Amino acid sequence: MTTPSLPHVLVARLDNAGDVLLAGPAVRAVAAGARRVTFLAGPAGRAAAELLPGIDDVVVFDAPWSGYTAPPVDPVAVDRLVRCVRGLALDEAVVLTSYHQSPLPLALLLRLAGVPRLAAASVDYPGSLLDVRHPVPPGLHEVERALSIVGGLGHRLPAGEGRGLALRRPLAAWRPFQEPYVVVHPGASVPARAWGLERNRALVDALVASGRRVVVSGTAGEQALTGAVSGPSRRAVADLGGRTDLAGLAGVLEGASALVCGNTGPAHLAAAVGTPVVSIFAPVVPSAQWAPWDVPVALLGDQTIACAGCRARDCPFPGQPCLEAVSVGAVLAALDTVEGTGARGRRPTSGGRPATVGVGR
Repeated sequence: MTTPSLPHVLVARLDNAGDVLLAGPAVRAVAAGARRVTFLAGPAGRAAAELLPGIDDVVVFDAPWSGYTAPPVDPVAVDRLVRCVRGLALDEAVVLTSYHQSPLPLALLLRLAGVPRLAAASVDYPGSLLDVRHPVPPGLHEVERALSIVGGLGHRLPAGEGRGLALRRPLAAWRPFQEPYVVVHPGASVPARAWGLERNRALVDALVASGRRVVVSGTAGEQALTGAVSGPSRRAVADLGGRTDLAGLAGVLEGASALVCGNTGPAHLAAAVGTPVVSIFAPVVPSAQWAPWDVPVALLGDQTIACAGCRARDCPFPGQPCLEAVSVGAVLAALDTVEGTGARGRRPTSGGRPATVGVGR
């Protein structure tokens, strides 16, 4: 009697880095029962996908139905994706989405590529696009939602393996200070999720006044922001705006006593290396579904405000009411709480980075 071979599985998540990081436990569940795992990411999620354990290669596609600046429909790019996926000779694919997203545009392309078995959660009737239309209870955290969806194809985490986020090891062990330090990440992918320049600068000043070392992090496009938040040059503050890639930031976060940030991707990166988070969480999306996972977290901001769940990119109300009551003192008190939670949970996982193929524009 021959043993059936394990499948080659494609896992798709076409969103930002934080979304991809939250898919990590689901990817590990798939990898436990697959001979090969290919991950389909958008450009904004590529770097995060390359850090996830369990992935053998990454395909990048700039989908016209995803992201804050979705590209126009490009028949050439679509055809390139279909041909790329067809060449992978997949046995099955699972499309991971949040509750407000439809998996059906991608499911159609995967069907055109000849994928024989497809699973996703879909509110819309999928016709012949899905073999497994997996029902997901409302309100699940994104980690649990993704695990539930891959479970629709029979993929489960092995017994005894934790459900926390994890990264490939080793990480670059770059430490801006020898002494303990706090990372402050003032930016966010959309303005409605950020605490604001002035309040972040006041926080950095208060941290320095209390004798702490501070690292201010940000992307290359946020260098003006991180420079303003860092303030005048001083030995106790390191401005890393634009100076690290995602893997480098993970190494910096691993050495931190805590991270202070808004509702944004670095919170999930910190969770993946076991670093506590003070999350100044604007409830444009539900914190129950998007808060940092499986690490000590202090959640600040009015999560029950009437406009919660607005999904706004820019807050239409003066002063951003959901966050205006969050004071520097409240953040300092929250830091004392999460930093006092004892030993942090590390998630050591070895393995080199997967190969990456771009099929977008």
